[in-house]
Amino acid sequence: MGIFTRMADIVNSNLNAILDVAEEPDKIIRLVIQEMEETLVEVRSSAARAIADQKDAGRKLRRLADLQEDWAKKAELAISKGREDLAKAALVEKAKAAEMTGFLKEDLDLLKEALGRHDEDVVKLEAKLREARAKKMTLQARHTTVTNQLRVRRNLYSPRIEEAFARFEKVEARLDRIEGEAEAFDLGKGRTLADEINDLAKEEEIASELKAIKAKVQRRSAKKSAGK
Repeated sequence: MGIFTRMADIVNSNLNAILDVAEEPDKIIRLVIQEMEETLVEVRSSAARAIADQKDAGRKLRRLADLQEDWAKKAELAISKGREDLAKAALVEKAKAAEMTGFLKEDLDLLKEALGRHDEDVVKLEAKLREARAKKMTLQARHTTVTNQLRVRRNLYSPRIEEAFARFEKVEARLDRIEGEAEAFDLGKGRTLADEINDLAKEEEIASELKAIKAKVQRRSAKKSAGK
């Protein structure tokens, strides 16, 4: 496939349509980018040769112009010397140079026109390449996101997670039993002497407070009886 044919196919292609039918979009986009980059390298190389050909054609045109002028002078010289035959021969050579100039100008015009179209296609191809690179970055970002989401989902619904939580529950139950055993040691223990003495002090305090309340109530009742 020629450079220009490949470039036209890429420029005219629809990247979204290519990716829609591709089984491996990421792989396809990498291949498309590689094809574009290789084509651009070849196109620029071809353009460099074409520019060199333009310069060479320009030099040839200048030499042909000088040659025509030189043959015209020789024809004049021959006429001035009475050599019409030599003048005719010089004019024939001048005509050949003029004909070569015409052919070369036609080739140069075609080359300029082709390079002009070529330049437009390269601009379009570079735009497509930027689009393809952006698509590649988008695909990579989406792939990373989806991969992470899938890994999270697998972890969330993995039997190992359920097993881990079941083990947690077993550990908690075991700790409950150990704590129960520790608390059970305190059950049924006898009261200490200090506890009993403290209880006596509290009972005496309560009895004293109760006695004071009774006395207060009796005084109040006595006053009410005296008032009547």
